[in-house]
Amino acid sequence: MITAARAALVGFALALALPPGQVAANDRPLLVEDRKTVFQRVLTRPGAVRHAAPEGQATRQFPAFQPLYVYAERDGWLQVGPSSSAGPEGWVRSDQTVAWKQNIVGAFTNAAGRERQFLFRSEDDLRALMEHEALQAKQAQLLEQARNGTLPAESGIVAVEPGEYVNIVERLYLMPILDFAQDLHPLTYEDNLLMEVASVPLNEDGAQAGMIADSFDAGIVFVFDTTMSMDPYIERTQRAVQKIVEEIRGTEIGRRVEFGVVAFRDNADAAPGLEYRTKTLLPLERRADAAAVVATIRAATDVARANSPGFNEDSLAGVEDAVELTDWEAGGRDPFDARIVVLITDAGPKDPRDPNARSQIGPAELQRAAQDKGVAIMTLHLQTPAGGAAQHAWAERQYRALSRFNDQTYYYGIPDGSPAGFETTVTRLVTALTDIIRVARDEQPVLAPAEMGGVADLGLAMRLAYLGRLRDTQAPDVIRGWVSEKAVEDPARLAIEPRLLVTRNEMATMADLLSELLELGERSRNAEDAAGFFGQVRAVVSRMAQNPDRLLNPDTDTLGGALEFLQDLPYESQLMLTTEARWQQSAMIRRQILDGMRQKLVQYRKWLLDPDVWTPLYDAAPDGEHVFAMPFDVLP
Repeated sequence: MITAARAALVGFALALALPPGQVAANDRPLLVEDRKTVFQRVLTRPGAVRHAAPEGQATRQFPAFQPLYVYAERDGWLQVGPSSSAGPEGWVRSDQTVAWKQNIVGAFTNAAGRERQFLFRSEDDLRALMEHEALQAKQAQLLEQARNGTLPAESGIVAVEPGEYVNIVERLYLMPILDFAQDLHPLTYEDNLLMEVASVPLNEDGAQAGMIADSFDAGIVFVFDTTMSMDPYIERTQRAVQKIVEEIRGTEIGRRVEFGVVAFRDNADAAPGLEYRTKTLLPLERRADAAAVVATIRAATDVARANSPGFNEDSLAGVEDAVELTDWEAGGRDPFDARIVVLITDAGPKDPRDPNARSQIGPAELQRAAQDKGVAIMTLHLQTPAGGAAQHAWAERQYRALSRFNDQTYYYGIPDGSPAGFETTVTRLVTALTDIIRVARDEQPVLAPAEMGGVADLGLAMRLAYLGRLRDTQAPDVIRGWVSEKAVEDPARLAIEPRLLVTRNEMATMADLLSELLELGERSRNAEDAAGFFGQVRAVVSRMAQNPDRLLNPDTDTLGGALEFLQDLPYESQLMLTTEARWQQSAMIRRQILDGMRQKLVQYRKWLLDPDVWTPLYDAAPDGEHVFAMPFDVLP
């Protein structure tokens, strides 16, 4: 890591009691101007010191860029505390803090497929590179100088992105976005954000981020559609996998590639002859012999003999089980480094609105949950004549949304459902996945780069994530700089993903509000009901706002206006855009809004119940103030 300044960061300490005679604390922090529920926050500069009173005794030194709430201001001093509910803990000089307008943080994306990005001293320095007529050559020159430690001062570069990938969900690091400018990328004139970030890792004790694998390996879980029409394709998969397993059996590659198998059908309550909706046929685990894998896939040819309720199957339930129920961490002993789910089906997924669908989560939300676990989903979609062109097109859109990882799409459509074409595709795909291990070991891959396609980028992304865990890579610390949201050399690649740092209480508020809005919205069946809907919304928000943990503004002109902390963010909120006039416009628009809310609500509830995604920002923080870096695309 190259930085203009580095500092040793002290760990968080237990709060000290305020001395007698302290100015009486406000019950709540100060509000942001023109807001009724959004509190003022600041970040501490390096070296900031907490005092018992203005000009009083120093009681501790803050970690650099610690988020604090502001309870009072007095003659160049701020009364601050880490909690919005526990009151202030001391005073800090205002010039030792930086105002934090929104609780936005940046997260580096996986750098596979793009160049490492620079943080610049000023917005003008960043623009100078982006608008350089020989951009790629200049960028390559600067990267080489960074590697050699010869960056000239006039370059304006204060830091270079880490070479390895750090998953912000697995290891929260604070990279607050202090300011941003909405702009057009000079290469394509697409919307882009230029962001001023301050970066510091949350933990300073050098502890490793999770267990480290002894050697890079891969876990591959097949998700099979085991309905009647899939019989010949499962058999073809078994033949392809058997061939590959036999080729790698007894080799180092064979010891580093493990398989699991999950089967799915449809709602067995609606069609009891289906026997099950989902079933784990073979759990992913490390085995001495892969013979069980081949036998299990062969056994999966025992397909259902009953018809499903409708052409589409509950493939999302099968994928969800493969992502959520597979032990990718191997019991905490030796996590799988490359994590891949391969869906094989000739049907589209059940829409979350289908009464026979198990989950109300959609493909985009499921993809996000999988990527946050480091799991890539690939789909082999057999476009058989039975589906028809319209159904194939719809299913392809859903599976493309599902099968994304690090800006790459891993969807493979098989025209006409050709069994021979399918066997060729599945053989090449599984070979490419084993080549991920070969390349990681500096061995010659079986496939040429053109044959591997996007799987080569997937392998690189997963190796970077592995190296990040292995070396405990952290974001650059104690710096401020400007960086582009999209890669400066390739606007098709996201470099920094803005996320909103939400507390558990805030996510619970979003979930409660969506739940209430859904209940009201489902009762709004005609134009007369729609006309009175917003009055009912205001009544619900007013009632919810009486709970001090549910910070809601009842004076709003949009569905989302009650959630003031979502305002002024650089994204378009569906709820913020839903005015009374738009709600009354048509029943179709109301249905789209409600369906979007329902899918997000399901994901919020999953996150709220998952202790692994929540992180305390200070010692003894109550559960409601643990935080999660929430992607913008799943905000309401």
